[in-house]
Amino acid sequence: MKTLKFKSHLVPLVLSGEKDVTWRLFDDKDLQPGDELELINKDSMKKFGEATIVGIREKTLGDITDADFDGHEKFESTEKMHETYRLFYGDRVTPETIVKIIQFKLK
Repeated sequence: MKTLKFKSHLVPLVLSGEKDVTWRLFDDKDLQPGDELELINKDSMKKFGEATIVGIREKTLGDITDADFDGHEKFESTEKMHETYRLFYGDRVTPETIVKIIQFKLK
C-alpha cells in the first residue's frame, strides 16, 4: 500500500472531508487512480487513515486556477504557494513544475 504524508494541521481537514485533494510534485510513487493509500501524519509519522485515489490531473504550477483549489487548502498568493512547495521540494520548484492533483476518498 502506498503512503501519503500530511502535516499535522492538515490532518483534521482530511478527516472531516474538507480536504479531499492533495498536490504532489516530482511523484516518485507513480500514484494512479485506484491506488490504496495509508495516510500518515508527517509530524508524528503515525497512520491516521486510509483512502483510495479516485482521480488525478496534471498541470504546471503556473497554470493553476481557482478551480484547482476545490478540496485543497488555499494560499494567500502565488508566490506563497511557490515558497511553500520549495520548503518541501527545494529550489527546483518553478512555475513550469508539473503538479499532480490527486483526489482521494477516505475509507
